[in-house]
Amino acid sequence: MTQNPFAVPKEIREITEKNIEQAQAAFGQFSDAMTQAISMWTEAVPENNLTSGFAMVQERAMHYAKENAEAGLGLATDIAKAKDVQAILALQTSFAQKQMQAYAQQTQELGLLLSQAGKAAADQMKPKT
Repeated sequence: MTQNPFAVPKEIREITEKNIEQAQAAFGQFSDAMTQAISMWTEAVPENNLTSGFAMVQERAMHYAKENAEAGLGLATDIAKAKDVQAILALQTSFAQKQMQAYAQQTQELGLLLSQAGKAAADQMKPKT
């Protein structure tokens, strides 16, 4: 029986999986803390047309940041389970393609939200006649 020189040893995969679980738990705690901090900040600022538009942008950006981080952690989990380099490369290729599509969609939506928030802010600042 010949061994695959590109195989990832089972012990390495197990250690990596445990490390990823710890990273996911730490990210969850960090994410919760950020959500609480942003919530406290937005509650402290009086709501009006100006702040509500930018609050929507901020909420969407945080949502995307969480999605993207979770996708990266998901990739790390999948890579940790990969049995060889070829599987790792396939996972990375698929991940890169999916993330590029996600980034394009996220950028488009954030741009639209920023444009709407900016227009609402400009409209609010116009002198009333």
